[in-house]
Amino acid sequence: MESCILKIISSKETYGYEISQQLKKYGFSGISEGTIYPLLLRLEKNDLIKAKYRESALGPKRKYFSITQAGEKELETFVNNWQELNHAVNQLFHGGE
Repeated sequence: MESCILKIISSKETYGYEISQQLKKYGFSGISEGTIYPLLLRLEKNDLIKAKYRESALGPKRKYFSITQAGEKELETFVNNWQELNHAVNQLFHGGE
């Protein structure tokens, strides 16, 4: 799930609620904001994302997240590993002896 969050953040600086809406848009309907925020804290603690507060026209300041260089590298590693796994599973289920 962390890699999916990194992917969303990699496209633009964003905040928690917006991340949850993007996840729902892509079919992660069972993921609540209560699940997302601890993951964001872990990603921030591991220096994969950074956060800063910004004014909001709709109320209190919002915490916006952006990806770091380490986060971009982590995302690239995930994508490469995912492609290898996807290829192996496809070979297993659809032939290729």
